[in-house]
Amino acid sequence: MPDFIFSPDDPLWETLVSTIIVFILIIAITRIVGLRSFAKFSVFDFAFTVAVGSIVASILTSTTSIAQGAIAIGGLLSITVTVAYLQKKSEGFDELISNKPLLLMQGDFVIEENLEASRVSKDQLMAKLREANVIQLSQVKAVVLETTGDISVLHSSDEEKLFLDEEIMRNVRTQP
Repeated sequence: MPDFIFSPDDPLWETLVSTIIVFILIIAITRIVGLRSFAKFSVFDFAFTVAVGSIVASILTSTTSIAQGAIAIGGLLSITVTVAYLQKKSEGFDELISNKPLLLMQGDFVIEENLEASRVSKDQLMAKLREANVIQLSQVKAVVLETTGDISVLHSSDEEKLFLDEEIMRNVRTQP
């Protein structure tokens, strides 16, 4: 059998044991720190998730010991907890770390400048409207590019609900 499929030198048992230990380790650390550690709130959270994935991959391919990987993941989680705390305590720090949501549509008006700045095409915007079951542009109250990269479509077919609650639109930028 070719070596790229299987080699007698492959540490298969070590990989299996490492997988189980790392899985338990991630569950334990996440229970201690909280699910926010893997949430998609900001660019920082995305970078953390990618870094943890990279560490787990290096542990499972036996290029990093379980102890070294556990310390690295624990260190990243400590940084995440610290950053989350600083984001809560300091608006300036939060602005440095996080993007603010961006308004892409206000009512049935597409804000072309914001589409261009966010690199969202009009076709992608229309696809999101369809996903949200919008059948007429007049139903749209607002479309927001969230800090996670998701697009939220706020709409109503109820004519009585003409205005959005201001609190829902809090911190949404109207210009890039």
